Amino acid sequence: MIVGSLRVELHLPESHSLKDRRAALNSLKERLRGTFNVAVAEVEPNDTWQRACLGVVCVGSEPAHVRRTLEDVSRWMRADRAVAVIRIEQE
Repeated sequence: MIVGSLRVELHLPESHSLKDRRAALNSLKERLRGTFNVAVAEVEPNDTWQRACLGVVCVGSEPAHVRRTLEDVSRWMRADRAVAVIRIEQE
């Protein structure tokens, strides 16, 4: 079993309250789960309106598949206009 993970730091420019932040993150997490079949969770408790950190995990039997999926997630998130990616760390 191969486990790959991403730690994604985000800037949410359209978020003006914690409610806006939660709505944006829930939408993003659902789109990631539906598009890439990965597990997604907020990994650091931030109470700031425009910052967030997500953990994305992919499990598979082949390293190439896991690596490719996480690269696709990274590319997709960088292209998303609703959030600005500050940093992505991959393991």
